[in-house]
Amino acid sequence: MAFTAKDVQTLREMTGVGMMDCKKALTEADGNMDKAVELLREKGMAAAAKKASRVAAEGVCHAAVCGECGCGVGAVVECNSETDFVAKNEQFMAFVSTCAQTVMKQNPADVEALKACDAGNGMTIGETLTDLVLKIGENMQIRRFARYAEPVNAAYVHMGGKIAVLVHMDVSGNLKDNPAVSELGRDVAMQIAAMNPMWLDEAGADAETIAKEREIIAAQLKQDEANAKKPDNVLEKIVEGRIRKYLSEVCLLMQNYVKGDKITVGDHVKAVAKQLGGDISITKFERFERGEGLEKRVDDLAAEVAKMVQ
Repeated sequence: MAFTAKDVQTLREMTGVGMMDCKKALTEADGNMDKAVELLREKGMAAAAKKASRVAAEGVCHAAVCGECGCGVGAVVECNSETDFVAKNEQFMAFVSTCAQTVMKQNPADVEALKACDAGNGMTIGETLTDLVLKIGENMQIRRFARYAEPVNAAYVHMGGKIAVLVHMDVSGNLKDNPAVSELGRDVAMQIAAMNPMWLDEAGADAETIAKEREIIAAQLKQDEANAKKPDNVLEKIVEGRIRKYLSEVCLLMQNYVKGDKITVGDHVKAVAKQLGGDISITKFERFERGEGLEKRVDDLAAEVAKMVQ
C-alpha cells in the first residue's frame, strides 16, 4: 500500500517520533497506519517521544581537540538530561564524547545533521540517543555544538562539564606545534570559563548593546544631584570612561588576565608570542554553560503525592 508525505506527517503527530523513523515504519508496514504505530511502539520510539516532552536542563558540556591525526580540529557540545544523576552516568558521558568526536570528524551542519551521522556502533547518533533514552528512562537531548578547524585550537572543561570552552588561535608556522602555545590556549580558555566574556574585543562588541549601556549610564548620572552643575562635555567624558570600564569587563582581550599581574589578556598573548619568537592571535571562542537559557524543572512534591493517591 502506497503512502504520502501527509501520511508521514500524520504518523509523526500521532506518535511524536521523527519524520525519518515514521517513514521507515510506514515502509515496513506497507503504508498501514495502525501497523506503523504498532511497530514504533514495539521499537520503543513512541515511549521515547513521550519522554521528549519533559524538561531537560541538566546534562554535560564537553570540549575536545582531535588528538588522533594531529589535525587540531576542535569541538564543543552540550547534551542535556533531566537530572544531574543521569548527567554523571557513564553511558551518557560516553555518548557526549562520541558526539564531540563525530562533530570533529564528520563536520555536520546542525544538530539534525549530527543525529544522522554514523556513531561508529552500527547506528546513527540519533538512533544511539533514542536507545539511550529507552535504556535510562529519562529525556536526553543534543542541544548545540560548535566546531573550529585548524590551525590551532584549545579546549577546557570546568567542573565536570558544567562549562566547556573552545578557543581558536591563529599562529605563525614556527609555533604550530609548540607546547607553550597549547598552554596559552588552555589558560585563555580557563579565563573565558571564569570571567564569561561576551565578545572577543571592542570591534566585535554589539553596537546596540553598547548604545543601551551608554543610555543607562547617562540616566544614572543625571539622577545624581552631585552632577547637576557639571557641563555636558564633562558628563560625556564620565559616560565614555564608564563605557571603557564596561568593555574591559565584557571583552576577552580587554579583561584583566586572571593569572597575571595588572596585564590584559590581549597583552599577555602578545608577550607570549614575543617570547616564543612568532605571532599568536586569539580569533574566536565558544563558551557553553550547562542549561543556560533553558527552563529548569521544578519538582512539586505535594503535586506528585496528590497524583499517587488519586
